[in-house]
Amino acid sequence: MTDLAHYRNIGIFAHVDAGKTTTTERILKLTGKIHKIGEVHDGETTTDFMDQERERGITIQSAATTCFWKDYRFNIIDTPGHVDFTIEVYRSLKVLDGGIGVFCGSGGVEPQSETNWRYANDSKVARVIYVNKLDRIGADFYRVVKQVEEVLGAVPVVMTLPIGTEDEFVGVVDLLTEKAWVWDNSGDPMNYTIHDVPADMVELVKEWREKMIDQVADQFDDVMEAYLEGETPDIDTIKRCIRKGTIHLDFFPTFCGSAFKNKGVQLVLDGVIDYLPCPTEVNPQPEVDLEGNATGLFATVDASKPLRALAFKIMDDRFGALTFLRIYSGKIEKGTNVLNTFTGKTERIGRIVEMHADTRNELESAQAGDIVAVLGMKNIQTGHTLCDPKFPATLEPMVFPEPVISLAISPKDKAASEKMGIALGKMIQEDPSFHVETDEDSGETILKGMGELHLDIKVDILKRTHGVEVIVGKPQVAYRETITKTVEDEYTHKKQSGGSGQYGKISYRIEPGEPGSGYVFESAVTGGNVPREFWPAVDKGFKSMLDKGVLAGFPCLDFKVVLLDGAFHAVDSSAIAFEIAAKAAFRQTIPKAGPQLIEPIMKVDTFTPSDHVGDVIGDLNRRRGMITSQDAGASGVRIKSQVPLSEMFGYIGDLRTMTSGRGQFSMEFSHYLPCPKNVAEEVIKEVIERNKAKAK
Repeated sequence: MTDLAHYRNIGIFAHVDAGKTTTTERILKLTGKIHKIGEVHDGETTTDFMDQERERGITIQSAATTCFWKDYRFNIIDTPGHVDFTIEVYRSLKVLDGGIGVFCGSGGVEPQSETNWRYANDSKVARVIYVNKLDRIGADFYRVVKQVEEVLGAVPVVMTLPIGTEDEFVGVVDLLTEKAWVWDNSGDPMNYTIHDVPADMVELVKEWREKMIDQVADQFDDVMEAYLEGETPDIDTIKRCIRKGTIHLDFFPTFCGSAFKNKGVQLVLDGVIDYLPCPTEVNPQPEVDLEGNATGLFATVDASKPLRALAFKIMDDRFGALTFLRIYSGKIEKGTNVLNTFTGKTERIGRIVEMHADTRNELESAQAGDIVAVLGMKNIQTGHTLCDPKFPATLEPMVFPEPVISLAISPKDKAASEKMGIALGKMIQEDPSFHVETDEDSGETILKGMGELHLDIKVDILKRTHGVEVIVGKPQVAYRETITKTVEDEYTHKKQSGGSGQYGKISYRIEPGEPGSGYVFESAVTGGNVPREFWPAVDKGFKSMLDKGVLAGFPCLDFKVVLLDGAFHAVDSSAIAFEIAAKAAFRQTIPKAGPQLIEPIMKVDTFTPSDHVGDVIGDLNRRRGMITSQDAGASGVRIKSQVPLSEMFGYIGDLRTMTSGRGQFSMEFSHYLPCPKNVAEEVIKEVIERNKAKAK
């Protein structure tokens, strides 16, 4: 039986370009998992193994690997930093027990760091912080610590202080032991010496060590009392206090270094062992019934309990589909049958493998606390629960954001058509934030995703990984329709021409709903004018019309239908008659209710050097953007704004031109707002013309 106290399931997450993948490489080197360090800029890292990742120098999909440090087993997931792939971070955090939040020493707390931090808070994941790139120009450890407090609202507990800054950064002081770790310039992470604190830092170290003890001593009453009486706790006691507070998310141990220069990573690894929880120390996973309601039961991490495992990622590679599982309780063995509670079918576990990026080790079995991949699963998707067929249960499922941008593609020839269908099927399984639809009128295939880069990469994967050549159309915005007026109306569906007929009469009110409320149905019928058994049919009729609005055929949002009254016929009324009545009522009334086009508004976070702020703000205003805040930092200005998605196409190119290549931005969906009249007219005209062209 494996000792779960020696397990650490951790993720590494941060803003794009803060150094996550580089940090992962250093961890793998230090733990003996790899012998040659690969660099992101050379396209040779272990966890960025897709062609698209190596060329662009970014992480696109999370990669799992296992390594050992001081007899502790680390299951590590390196996640993407780019906003278009946050789904990978979200689903990784869902199954991890702890994390390392990497921040850039000069960039500080950047936009994507905030989003990832928020996800980690939602998933209640304990974290240590690693302030990386302290060898960079403009790096300032103390400024980043302050930003963690102010921007993230978190409490950092500083564990190490940097020795020297920028070019002169040589090592760190460990506040616990009050010893200095100094590395030479050979680039070997093992070439370091430990000696006394440099004379010019003695006072600073004393001050920060006292602050650290102040922050953590109140975790245990007896430690706090002794401390207030002037007794300084010993190192083991301080560690005990930090561990408890970290697991309860009261604060976050904060380390510093430079992963690229191989300085400071060992102390982070020790911090993972000392302060992050093992699988048995985290809150157990809540179980839900098939409707998604909590049952009050929990999956506790225990190998002797019935099997509970969550499929958190599906990846297609040259050997077939791999399903990544986090096992919460029980164990799985090769050849056993497990139940997928979502499909209600049992599946056989083929092979079990432990992943190291894109290579693997075969296993005979795996148990609670493990993160493994299994081969041979047929009907499984991200978020499905696998369990013991004798003791069925469902774990809390994952919720994925809706796509905001779409792209039409068509295969270049007939041969590519079939290949494209199979390839897209695999890609949908791998990425729940990627949707594919077929336009019924034109027969075109529509890809939907989280941003331009997201869809760009998907088309690239189609071409290179699956060998499917496609013709790509213009990106389309996911507009929606809503209403602005309340209308009371009635409709009678009558078809009585001998034999059994159809009859259903409804009186109803359609009114605008709150933004974000979606579609709401309510019945206010009193008496038996519309019998209760026909209410769901009326609801179903209205609901079935939501996908095609009356203005330009976009889905309808944010309105409420109240069934007020009606009439029925003892013989001719049926559920289908009332459903047809509701469909016709929608077509009749929505045009009277002031239909309006609404567009997705994005939260845009732009970073620009100070001398280009005016140009960037002017450009955002031209794009109908609203500036919400400006924040000046050491290396530039962060401008937060809200901009319609339709105005953001090609923004990265314009931003780079304005800022001589130094500007960066990230954006994520915020909410829907009404389109200005001229924009709405243009969109509707475009849709009508497109439909005419298709009809020809």
